[in-house]
Amino acid sequence: MKIIAYFILLFLGFGSAGCVGLEQDKDTLFQVSTINALLNGDYKGAMTFGELKRHGTFGIGTFDGLDGEMIGLEGGFYQIKADGIAYPVPDIMTTPFAVVTVFEADRTVTVKDSMSYEGLQRTVDELLPDTTLFYAIEINGMFTYIKTRSVPRQKEPYPPLVEAVKGQTIFEFHDIKGAIVGFRCPDSVKGVNVPGYHFHFITADKKAGGHLLACQLQEVTITVDYTSQFHMVLPQQDSASLQSVPNKDRAEELKKVEQE
Repeated sequence: MKIIAYFILLFLGFGSAGCVGLEQDKDTLFQVSTINALLNGDYKGAMTFGELKRHGTFGIGTFDGLDGEMIGLEGGFYQIKADGIAYPVPDIMTTPFAVVTVFEADRTVTVKDSMSYEGLQRTVDELLPDTTLFYAIEINGMFTYIKTRSVPRQKEPYPPLVEAVKGQTIFEFHDIKGAIVGFRCPDSVKGVNVPGYHFHFITADKKAGGHLLACQLQEVTITVDYTSQFHMVLPQQDSASLQSVPNKDRAEELKKVEQE
């Protein structure tokens, strides 16, 4: 693993930060690399999943070469490849970008009203005490409709993410039980993570899923974990081209990647 820098951002509001080890601090969101690096095409695995799980097994991300969508849930990691199948992830596999935490519920509500993805986001917004913090979110239950995607493994030289997702495979599920897993990040992390919501989905039998594009809820339980601290490790970027545009505004690219 090539790591050249460690950054710790402590978002105050839940008491003093203190010098607590990450493996003992369950209110920390742990992240490998940045969303801008991924947008630039930095898909080289930087951390093994064996190392990653020391910091949490609830989360989302991707794999070396952008080989599918990662979801972490109930103590395990799964790789949803371009065939739509969810595969258990061995410890030796690596990730270029991942976000994980140790999930502990702070707020739980049951929703029986039918609502869209946009309605879901508005509902979760109403549960949050402070939009300047990070939140881990799990939504379990029955869905009338789910639309996801996954991206096939890329070959070097890696294309930017906005180009890579043009080869994505779309999956649609109807009347399916499963779990939506992800995070809501504050606007202050622009370029570092995805401001707002970023979700992946996996079926209840852990056999299929992907990056969430759309959904229609039927009856679900929404659980939120308030996360007041953020820790990020930056992998070494070997390509000079990846380092040449560090300050470029990628908001429009990110919107296309996340929603299309």
